Amino acid sequence: MAKEEASSKEEAIEVEGVVTKALSNAKFSVEIHGGHMVTAYPAGKLRKFFIKILPGDKVTVALSPYDLGKGRITFRHKK
Repeated sequence: MAKEEASSKEEAIEVEGVVTKALSNAKFSVEIHGGHMVTAYPAGKLRKFFIKILPGDKVTVALSPYDLGKGRITFRHKK
């Protein structure tokens, strides 16, 4: 019997949204397509290089396939 490969593991879902609110502990409320609200935190590279995220910024969020209400901000788009 062959074991399943790691590629069968579900990957993050990438969506674009707009930051609506800055929450405590470096978390943000992001509105994605269809008006859904997601709680997201910045990815490690954004924190490492001090990329500022403000309400109104357009961002790319990676959503977990297990919990679609939480995500990780992976990119801040230029205005």
